[in-house]
Amino acid sequence: MTRPGGGRAGTSTMLLFVAVGALLAAAMAVATSAPDDLTAGSAAPEPATSSVPPSTSSAERSAEPPPPKPPEDPCAAKIAALPLRARLAQLVVVGVDPRGPADALAAVQGEQVGGIFIGGDDVGLLSADALAPVHAASALPLTVAVDDEGGRVQRIEAIAGPMLSARRMAADLSPDQVRALAHERGRALRERGVTTDLAPVLDTSGQPDRTVIGDRSFSPDPDTALGYALAFAAGLHDADVVPVVKHFPGHGNTSGDSHLGAVQSPPLDALRATDLVPYRHLTRFGEVVVMLGHIDVPGLTGGKPATLSPEAYALLRGEFGFTGPAMTDDLGAMRAVTDLFSLPDAVTQALAAGADIALWSSGGRVGEVLDHLERAVAAGTLPAARVDEALRRVLASKQVC
Repeated sequence: MTRPGGGRAGTSTMLLFVAVGALLAAAMAVATSAPDDLTAGSAAPEPATSSVPPSTSSAERSAEPPPPKPPEDPCAAKIAALPLRARLAQLVVVGVDPRGPADALAAVQGEQVGGIFIGGDDVGLLSADALAPVHAASALPLTVAVDDEGGRVQRIEAIAGPMLSARRMAADLSPDQVRALAHERGRALRERGVTTDLAPVLDTSGQPDRTVIGDRSFSPDPDTALGYALAFAAGLHDADVVPVVKHFPGHGNTSGDSHLGAVQSPPLDALRATDLVPYRHLTRFGEVVVMLGHIDVPGLTGGKPATLSPEAYALLRGEFGFTGPAMTDDLGAMRAVTDLFSLPDAVTQALAAGADIALWSSGGRVGEVLDHLERAVAAGTLPAARVDEALRRVLASKQVC
């Protein structure tokens, strides 16, 4: 006999065992048919990819072209052969006594300066072959500079006759006639050992004749000033004399005379429409030097004279694309600078700011200036790389390399 309800309980138990057995069998079947890291219903992963690039065989590497070599610096060996003091000496042009060669010989033989400047009205040093022993004493080609623009700024009137002012040239002569005139003048200079003329003036000015620029400017019109300055520079080139165009970024419309004190030009944006227009054509001048003036330019120089302003040199090199030597106006006899700094400090600041040639017409003090420059290089205030950059331009302009 069975107990009441006993049949149903036994049947339920048996059914439970059967269900559990079926589930176990299904689980075992899945485990044997799928990878360990997959569960039922999951997709297989993408094959793994390596982040390491395939290796290149040595044969393939040897077939690749070598990287291009940097351009060779033709001046590197010349610069490396010069001691620091000799490098620095090449960056200065110092005034000498115009009466004879003794002072010039002392500057060249003593420190091998890069150049001399002959000012004043005495032409003793510019007569016959007076400069020949000075050139012979220089280990590297010597720059011999004069300030011969015409009008009230000329140096060889007693030898070659008077020359019209720039303003009179533009009024009375054609550009071709000006080129011929500058050629004759340049030939007279070159025959006497002069290599460089601090002309033509590229300033635009309509100011009266006797103002700081005045009749030294060809015209207040930038295109006219450019055309006549190009003609004058071409005439000097014809005579193998290096022109120096001046006074960047524009002295023709300043508030005063930088010989007498600080001066200010119109703001930079105004200069771009007038005084700076001719400088956009510097490549048309060929090989020239650009002289910077002692001009405070609002919006550019921050109260400093342009000759001592890194921003002024950056403007000349950048916006105006000039690659030749940049020269200072006179650092030793113009109060726009001398009221602010001693000569050694002014020369150091100018070279550090971007000048390649530092000029002082007052003469002497070469050893003192070079001592100061050597200390500045040692202290890092005048970087050695800046010295070599300037020297590279100077040597290239002298065709040394």
